[in-house]
Amino acid sequence: MKYGFDNEKYLKIQSEHIKERIAKFGDKLYMEFGGKLFDDYHASRVLPGFEPDSKLKMLMQLKDDVEIIIVISAVDIEKNKVRSDLGITYDMDVLRLRDEFLERGLSVNSVVITHCNGQSSAEAYRKRLEKMGIKVYYHYTIEGYPNNVALIDSEEGFGKNDYVQTSKPLVVVTAPGPGSGKMAVCLSQLYQENRRGIKAGYAKFETFPIWNIPLSHPLNIAYEAATADLDDVNMIDPFHLDAYGTLAINYNRDIEIFPVMNALFDDIYGSSPYKSPTDMGVNMIGYCISDDEVCCEASKQEIIRRYYTALCSFADGKATEAEVNKNALLLKRAKITTSDRKCTVVAKERLEKCGEATAAIELPDGTLISAQTSPLLGPSAALLLNALKHLAGIAHNVKLIPKQMIAPIQKTKVTYLHGHNPRLHTDEVLVAISMMTPIDENCTLALDQLPNLKGAQVHSTVMLSEVDRKTFSKLGIGLTCDPVRKIKKQVKE
Repeated sequence: MKYGFDNEKYLKIQSEHIKERIAKFGDKLYMEFGGKLFDDYHASRVLPGFEPDSKLKMLMQLKDDVEIIIVISAVDIEKNKVRSDLGITYDMDVLRLRDEFLERGLSVNSVVITHCNGQSSAEAYRKRLEKMGIKVYYHYTIEGYPNNVALIDSEEGFGKNDYVQTSKPLVVVTAPGPGSGKMAVCLSQLYQENRRGIKAGYAKFETFPIWNIPLSHPLNIAYEAATADLDDVNMIDPFHLDAYGTLAINYNRDIEIFPVMNALFDDIYGSSPYKSPTDMGVNMIGYCISDDEVCCEASKQEIIRRYYTALCSFADGKATEAEVNKNALLLKRAKITTSDRKCTVVAKERLEKCGEATAAIELPDGTLISAQTSPLLGPSAALLLNALKHLAGIAHNVKLIPKQMIAPIQKTKVTYLHGHNPRLHTDEVLVAISMMTPIDENCTLALDQLPNLKGAQVHSTVMLSEVDRKTFSKLGIGLTCDPVRKIKKQVKE
């Protein structure tokens, strides 16, 4: 695989920049961590070479001075919002994040539930966490937020929120995903700390958009695609342009909240230390791109993936037509089409020939392989077998799983478990191969190739089951699907 990002350089200059920002404030610094603190797979996909846990590695260097607040929106709890890369709900991810932080010796202060407006699901979640011994605080919906500065900066605004008592100089505010209300929690805490005579600062560690590359760069367009459900829009930062006469890229929510930020700092310090929302950031990622062409291509592939994800989510009733339309517009802005995804083209070409559901994979070395559904295997399971045989140097006509072994599995699935699909899924195929390893060396060779699938790309002409989607995700394979549930074979006259 080609790499376009210098991760070691990033760890060095980013940590130095954060330490400099901490030194600028007095008693306490609230640092909003945008994106994923670890498991940042979006960043690793669009910036080949970026390690998903890079931000966590930097934080570990400061762990004696750090405590963490995890934020979740009551709206996301009520909607059972799912983190798409892991397939778990945000409320479950809060617990996962907390466990991960604690296992690494980091201090987790509490959970803040934002956008509270009397939701019964939020109250039930609070009780659940409190039974586990977790401190939970409420932050409420403020009418007119973020434009009604007078109300926000008052006892009836941030003053109504629960105060989160902290003890360490660096307070990291993170969340399962975007739109959770992390910035509002930081600003509310600045207001509350000031009431108690504590000087506190704020900084934002947001990976995207990247402020010092063009607005039209595929990396920044890919960020808009990733947040299409939030209707985020990348923009030229007008405050930065006015203050410095130079272009910088930010996004609508940060630009909208900046007047609130300035008003709060005016109250705390007498004047704001920041002249623009871009000034608030500590993002050095743009300085660590080592091969722009590689990152551009990776970002274009991410835009296409996000488009297909929106199509399938819309088919499942989990996305709006507006979200699909926005992703379609982003494809045009990036000047690409779905045909720029090679595995998509190959899968559709095979579909035209056979009339059956198909799938295709582009391996990390560029090799393209396809497969189609059969009475025994679904297209994704067949594709996985074909790819493993290719990587292991096993002839295509060699059967890794004997037919007589598949039949009993199918009988169990349909007769005893009352399933409707007798064909084997990807995880069932891998288990079957594993069972054959004591008697078939080819199966051992095939399984040994699983790590070599990381970074591969797959397209299916039908929507895959959750089991298959999770299997590909665990293997590090990027997946797209047509928004089709089943393909009926066309009989040619």
